[in-house]
Amino acid sequence: MKTTGTRRSLAGLLGIWALTRMVLLLFVFKVYVFPGPDVTSDVSVIYQGWYDVLRTGTFPLDDVTWQYPPAAALPILSPALVFWLDYPSAFFVLCFAADLAVLLLLLYTGLRPGRTLRGAWVWVAGVPLLGPTVYARYDVMVTGVAVAALLAGARHPRVMGALTAFGAMLKVWPVLLLVAARRRSAWGWAVLTAGALAAVFAVAMPGAFAFLTFQRDRGTEVESLGSLVFHVARQYGWDGQVLLNYGSVEFLGPYVDVVSDAALALSGLAFGWLLLWRLRARRFHSHTLADAAFVAVLMFVTTSRVISPQYLVWLVGLAAVCLCFRGSRMKVPVGLVLAASFVTVLEFPVWFAHVVASDALGVTLLFLRNGLLVLATVLAARELWRSTVTRTPPLPVPTQTPRPKETSLPS
Repeated sequence: MKTTGTRRSLAGLLGIWALTRMVLLLFVFKVYVFPGPDVTSDVSVIYQGWYDVLRTGTFPLDDVTWQYPPAAALPILSPALVFWLDYPSAFFVLCFAADLAVLLLLLYTGLRPGRTLRGAWVWVAGVPLLGPTVYARYDVMVTGVAVAALLAGARHPRVMGALTAFGAMLKVWPVLLLVAARRRSAWGWAVLTAGALAAVFAVAMPGAFAFLTFQRDRGTEVESLGSLVFHVARQYGWDGQVLLNYGSVEFLGPYVDVVSDAALALSGLAFGWLLLWRLRARRFHSHTLADAAFVAVLMFVTTSRVISPQYLVWLVGLAAVCLCFRGSRMKVPVGLVLAASFVTVLEFPVWFAHVVASDALGVTLLFLRNGLLVLATVLAARELWRSTVTRTPPLPVPTQTPRPKETSLPS
């Protein structure tokens, strides 16, 4: 009976994945038009422009929107592997393949003894909640690397270290996966892999680390937690501007630098909390590595001065890994992240014009989405602390009541 139930669950999961991904492909290939701005323009305009430059053997040194580590060149160049398709079509197909790879990794893990398919269900349900943006950014590829690293962590720390470093050289954030790594081999291989990749790109392609100087003059992105200050301030005459700046729509004007500095300070506090947790943690369970990575990325996404919609792909992937483990205590935070993903697709792209205008609908959506992320962060951090740091009271020792002396009856 158990095997039959598992087969039915697996069949339903695969069927829903296939159906939802077919819908996403229909949207990115524009068979049907998704409401709001065209989310695929980043691929056909920005990514393809970078592709043309990268093929010449150099990074886009004059483009301030290139703000990624050097290995990001690989996903941008990857459509060349599907040479029979035009660039955007090839990119969408590769994102679809990365999505499938994540599903297969979660299924392989979920079907092992002591694991569960709940993680695969989180991925199947969470990705379509974000709409076609998932297939129009290379973040799903980075998330695939991060998921593989976390799932390898317990049994193959060297593999985890190498994959984490590779992921960090794609888009920095996967370095947070190491926050709960206990074996030195994971850290050692991460350092070796990152060093080797950095050296290869520095020698092979000029401008590999020019991206480090392109973050300096950024404002506060209109979807971030800090942006709520200016969305409200606009109702009372704040005279700043909303402009496309460094590849995203940002607030520019009075006090923006103060809010941006506050966001950096919050990220610093988050890092301090993670360091304190790491020093105080005493109990490490099979799910702690995934739970800690989920908390760390949640903290840095929520406090960032940019919360782009594709950042939610990272959280959905890490949430899925958490729920592969039966003992994970992240069920409520994962549910909140899924809810935030649905609100995210409403604020971008569906009603993004309302967000840019700071009208009642746009501000409400942002308060709801960012509020869900803040609540998920607080609850996830609390659960991580409770499960690894807080002392559990010892179980009471059962007391034995003395048995009455037996007396022999006269025969």
